[in-house]
Amino acid sequence: MTSGHRMKRLLGHRLGRRFGWLWGAYGTSALGTWLAFGAFPLIAIQVLHAGPAEVAVLSSVGAAVGAAVAVPLGPWVEFRRKRPVLITMDLMRFAALLTIPVAYTLGALTFFQLLLVSVVVAAADITFRAASGAYLKTLLPAEDLLVANARFESTTWTTTIIGPPLGGAAIGLFGPVVTVLADAVSYLLSALGIRAIGGHEPRPERQEATRMRARTLLDGWRYILADATLRPLFFHTALFQGLVMATQPLLAVLMLGPLGFTPWQYGLAFAAPSIGGLLGSRLARPLVSRFGQHQVLVVTGALRAIWPIGLAFLGPGTGGLLLVIGVELGLIFCCGVFNPVYATYRLECTATHRVARTLSAWTVTTKASTALLTALWGVLGSLLGPRTAIGLAGVLLLATPFLLPRRTAAPLSKPEPTPSRT
Repeated sequence: MTSGHRMKRLLGHRLGRRFGWLWGAYGTSALGTWLAFGAFPLIAIQVLHAGPAEVAVLSSVGAAVGAAVAVPLGPWVEFRRKRPVLITMDLMRFAALLTIPVAYTLGALTFFQLLLVSVVVAAADITFRAASGAYLKTLLPAEDLLVANARFESTTWTTTIIGPPLGGAAIGLFGPVVTVLADAVSYLLSALGIRAIGGHEPRPERQEATRMRARTLLDGWRYILADATLRPLFFHTALFQGLVMATQPLLAVLMLGPLGFTPWQYGLAFAAPSIGGLLGSRLARPLVSRFGQHQVLVVTGALRAIWPIGLAFLGPGTGGLLLVIGVELGLIFCCGVFNPVYATYRLECTATHRVARTLSAWTVTTKASTALLTALWGVLGSLLGPRTAIGLAGVLLLATPFLLPRRTAAPLSKPEPTPSRT
């Protein structure tokens, strides 16, 4: 292959009409999610006059209970066609979110309803992610998975850049309930896009169905922990994401409290660096082509861990704002490269007939560890102060690269042999 042909393939890689519909559906729902970013706490505060404790419950308990509800859904997804599952999860999120503007219009909205909807949406989100990963692996050949994941990552950061400002403007003009309605409609459009994919999807083999029912609940975790390459990556991502997310409330308290930053400066500090994620996702495939998948995974996984400790030195004024933007830009750029490579690596190392269970277990663990560490760091922030707690998280993050896989996995180019149907 000539260099010109290789570059043309790199820049204009076509993944087909069916992937195009899946990608479009993902982008639509992602934009809706970011348009409604922060809407639930605002509704709780402005409409239901909830206090800080109730808002904290809404933010953490909803996600944690949703993760628990999603645990048995991973094995359930494994033995079903994935496209109908994706459509069902989109319609479930659409219906759940739609109840909020309806109840608000009727004057019947309650805090319990907000909490229940957050649980349903969290459980459906985890199940959707598990099914979409399994579906993507059957939709595309192995050599196209990195391109597809890079496009998903690029779309994530693009919607992160444009969604919150648009959502903030909509909330200012029409109130937070309208952005929830927009989020609900985005899931309906996503379901229609996935339905338009078409094509035949064979029904998965129900492997030893009677015996599997008794043990599939924990099968995803067993598979991860038994694999020498998935296991360290599993612990690395759960700890890294949990520690990074645990510092976000403390950083908000520090910036909007003692340091005196305005809300628009706080928003700018996290919106502007998202450009780094967009750039990183575009560079993921060229870097893997040049340096190799495992090398890029380890290097970017290590580099992204060095940035957060800089937030412990945050000060007031323009210098402090530039420090946050610089730290977040470096962190998000490294994550933009790491995430699609890691997602592809994980799919390649997982047998096709185990993808849904594995991804479900992975996501449940990540969300649960994030909720736990966020609560723990809230306590530490109260005892030690926000700055000290942020610095402690930064120090612990420096240890996370040691959990990255130390050797290259042997990708599963074809599924493991499946037991015959009983």
